This record gives sequence, C-alpha cells and structure tokens, in this order.
Amino acid sequence: MQKRVAAIHDISCFGKCSLTVALPIISAAGIECAGIPTAVLSTHTGGFSGYTFRDLTDDIMPVADHWKKEGLTFDAVYTGYLGSVEQIDLVCRAVDTFGTDDTLLIVDPVMADHGKLYGGFPENFPKEMIRLCAKADIITPNITEAAFMVDMPYCEAPHSEEYINGLLDGLRKITDGKIVLTGVCYKDGEIGAACLDGNNLEYIFAPKVDAMYHGTGDIFTSTLTCGILLGKSLSESALVAAKYTAGCIKRTKENHPTIKYGVNFEAEIPNLLKLLEII
Repeated sequence: MQKRVAAIHDISCFGKCSLTVALPIISAAGIECAGIPTAVLSTHTGGFSGYTFRDLTDDIMPVADHWKKEGLTFDAVYTGYLGSVEQIDLVCRAVDTFGTDDTLLIVDPVMADHGKLYGGFPENFPKEMIRLCAKADIITPNITEAAFMVDMPYCEAPHSEEYINGLLDGLRKITDGKIVLTGVCYKDGEIGAACLDGNNLEYIFAPKVDAMYHGTGDIFTSTLTCGILLGKSLSESALVAAKYTAGCIKRTKENHPTIKYGVNFEAEIPNLLKLLEII
C-alpha cells in the first residue's frame, strides 16, 4: 500500500522551501504527501522585503478534525516551520486528533541558524518547541536549534566531539525519539549529521560545498522522511539526505547561484531516486 505523509509547514510561494520543497520531494519518492499549510507568504523571509503574509493558524484544527471525521490515516506526520507558540500547541493537538499509535512524528524544529533565532521568534520559542519535540519519534535540529533547546552556547565549526556529545545528551533529555543532529563538522571539507537511535550513535558525512542557500534543511528532512518510510535505517536515510542535499547545492552553485532563490533540487530528483534505490 502507498505510504502517506501529512506535512505541516508554511507555503512560501517563491523561494523553494517548506511545503514547496516537501510536496515534490516526497511525491517523487512515490509517497503520498498531504499538507496542512500554517501560513501563505509570497516569498520566504530571507533576503526578500515587502513579502505578503497570511496567517492560517485558525485553519489547522478544522483540517485535522475533518481528516479525523473522514477516517484518514497517515504513516507519518512531518512538521517544519511553525510561526508562533500557538501553532506549536495546535500542531500537538492536530497530531493527537488524526494520528494513531502507528503514525511516526518527524519534527524539524525550524527556528534558528548560525547562532541566531530567525526573525519574529520570541526568546522563549525554543523552550516551547521542546513540547513538540518531546512527542516526536524523530527530531532533526541543526546545531543552533539544539543549542537553544538544551541551553548550551552556539559554537562555530569545526566542532569538538565533546561539544556534539553535550548537545546530544541534552537532546536525549528532551525526547525519547531518535535524533538526527545536522550541521556537524569535525574537519574542513565535510559536513554531516550525528544519528542517535537509542544508544547507537552513527555519523554520516558528505563533501561540504562552499555555499549556503535557503531551504536546504527542508530538503534534508523531506528526503530523510522518504528514506525512513521506504524502510531504510536512520543513518542510511540521513546519508541519502546529505548526499542529495549536497548535490542540489553543488548544481545550484555551478549554474544559478542566487542565494535567496533556493537550490535546484528539481534537476537532482533523478539522483534522489537512485540514492533511494527506486530506480
């Protein structure tokens, strides 16, 4: 039977992030992707000014209630950017409403990078995000997000093992779920993730492309979700996600390097299907 994911993100109409990344990537892997949009923006907020914003907070629970009424079931719920503490509360309720004991909850606590919270988030937002992470089966914070949630300072790469282990120990106190800590870098030229499944810690790394684009975190976790639902292990899924994301960045840097426009993940989809062993 075809797998089905409910993706709860905003829709940034231009800029290749959130739902406009999750929907095509998950669908390309042969997995049905339904969406609950938390807001609609004309563009994402990084590098654009004067963008439009329509808050859809009031629509989250009516969608969840309708899905419950229709008896719809999901193999996974995948959450990304949530714009307010209220939305965190509602997503927790929504998951309880239409989720089952067999529904995986994959939480990407999108809220910060490079040592700073994204604009518009209050200082208490990371502590509120902990409540959603505590419910999750898998969380995928980056270094900054993990540091905020566990009250550790943010450290630039290259990282020490002691620092990464400290973040993981803190995250273990937040959730009983599996942890994929992204942005781990022990030496120049490579970047990857620490994958913690119970007491089993594995690292995956891919070549680091010297470029930064919006939406790459969404690409990574969308791909990780595909790998998990297709039966791959946590570290196998993370490695596929890292390789695919790196390929998207490399292609974009070579051909269309406008940072705020996002990466050309579309042209790399054939490679994604090979990495997932679909073709």
